[in-house]
Amino acid sequence: MAPSPTGEYHIGHIRTLLYNYAWAKKNNGQLILRIEDTDRERYVEGAVDRILEVITDYGVSWDEGPRIGGPHEPYYQSQRLDLYCKYAIELVRSGKAYYCFCTKERLETLRKQQEKDHKLPGYDRHCRNIRREESEKRVAAGEPYVIRMKVPDNEEISFEDFVQGEVTVNSSVLDDQILLKSDGYPTYHLAVVVDDHLMEITHIIRGNEWISSTPKHVLLYRFFGWDMPKVGHLPVFLDPSGEGKMSKRRGSVSARSFLEAGYLPEALDNYLILLGWNPGTERELFTLQEFTSAFDLNHLNKSNPRFTYEKLKWFNQQYIRSLDNVTLAKRLEKFTSREEAEIAKVLPLVKERMVTLRDFDRLTDYFFEEPKGSDDIFAKVAGISAQVLDHAIKTLSENWDGKVLEENARAFCAEKNIKVGDYFMVLRIAITGKAQTPPLWDVMEILGKDEIVSRLGSSLLLVD
Repeated sequence: MAPSPTGEYHIGHIRTLLYNYAWAKKNNGQLILRIEDTDRERYVEGAVDRILEVITDYGVSWDEGPRIGGPHEPYYQSQRLDLYCKYAIELVRSGKAYYCFCTKERLETLRKQQEKDHKLPGYDRHCRNIRREESEKRVAAGEPYVIRMKVPDNEEISFEDFVQGEVTVNSSVLDDQILLKSDGYPTYHLAVVVDDHLMEITHIIRGNEWISSTPKHVLLYRFFGWDMPKVGHLPVFLDPSGEGKMSKRRGSVSARSFLEAGYLPEALDNYLILLGWNPGTERELFTLQEFTSAFDLNHLNKSNPRFTYEKLKWFNQQYIRSLDNVTLAKRLEKFTSREEAEIAKVLPLVKERMVTLRDFDRLTDYFFEEPKGSDDIFAKVAGISAQVLDHAIKTLSENWDGKVLEENARAFCAEKNIKVGDYFMVLRIAITGKAQTPPLWDVMEILGKDEIVSRLGSSLLLVD
C-alpha cells in the first residue's frame, strides 16, 4: 500500500483490499500487507498509521505485515533498500539495465524539445550504449546516476490478465524505465517485482491504473528468470454522474470520510464488493465471511462501475435496521453528545428513519431541546393554529391520554370544519418543529405531559 500525498486511503483501495482478502482466505492463503513507501517526495509522516487504522476499522485483517511481522520481514520498502540495489546491479551486470548519468537539466531540455516537436515524452537512451567499464568508472568516481532498464526494441509483450483478458503491448511504447533512483530508492516497478518474488506472492489484484506498467514488470520477471504471479486489474469507480472516475476534485473519496459521515463499515464493505463483482444471483446482502465463501475471480467485471450514494444509503439503512438497539446505541456514541440512557430512550422511535449514524441528532433534537418557533412555523396550517393549540392544551391538561385526545380532536374538527390531519400537524410542529416525525403520541409520551403542555403554550403565544 503506497501512502498518497494526503496520507488518506481511497475508498477504491478498500474494494481492492476486500478482493485480495477474500481470495486469500478462500484459498487458505496469506494476505500480505506491504508498505510501498519509496516515493519520499510524496511521503507524509503518520500516513501509514492512518492507513493501517482505517483498514482495521473496515473489518479487514492481514496475515503478514506491519504490527504483525512474518517470515518476509521487513514489510516497509524503505527498510529493504539494500535488496533493491543488489538486484538493480545484477541487471546491469547481465546487460538488462544500465547506468544513466543524465542531469535533471538535460532531461528537462529533452522534454521541452519533445513537446515542441509533438513527440511522446520519453528518455532518448542517451546513456544506453556507454560501455559498462566506463560507466562503472564514473560510478566509482562518485558521479550521480540512476539505473534504467534496457527495454528491447519492437517486441510484442503479452500477459494474461484474469480480469481484462489477454493484453499485448509493443515495447516501442515503453520507456527505458528508471529502476533505481539517484538517492538509492527504487521506483515502484523494481521494488514491487523484487518483493513479490521474495515474498512468494501468487496473485496480484490491483487497480487498472497499473495495467500500463505491467509489461515492464513482465520484462523484469523475464530478466531475472522468475515466474510471474497471476495478475488482474480492476476497473475504477466512476463518480455518481458516470462522467469521470471518483477523485478528490469531485468530492471526498477517502475511506475514512465515509466512516466519519456515519456509514457502517459492514455496509460499505457490502456495497463495495458489488462494485466490480457479480455473485451470479440477485442476492445483494453479504457479510464479509459470506462474500469470502462466494468470491470467484471469474465473476470480476471489466466495466467501470458507477458509485451511487443512493445505493450506498440503501445498504447502510438495511444494516442499521439489522442491528439490535444496544449495539446501535454503542455505534452512535461517536456521533452524538447524548448520554447512553438518552439514546436508549428515543432510539426505537427513529431507528427505521435513520440512513446514516449522523441522522440520529437531526431526528431526535426536539426530544432534548424545545424547538425554536418562527413567524412561518405554522404556514402549512395558517388560520387554525391558535384554536387548535388552545383546544389541545385544555384537553391534555384535563386528561393525559392519547385516545381521549384523538376522540376530542375529531369532535372538535367536525364542529369547526377542520381537517383532522391539519389538527395533528399543528401539534406536531408545535412540539417538534418538524412536519415529519415518528408517531406523535409516542413522541409525546417520551416528553411527558408537563413538557408537552409547556411547548404548546409557547407556540400559542407565537400565533396569538
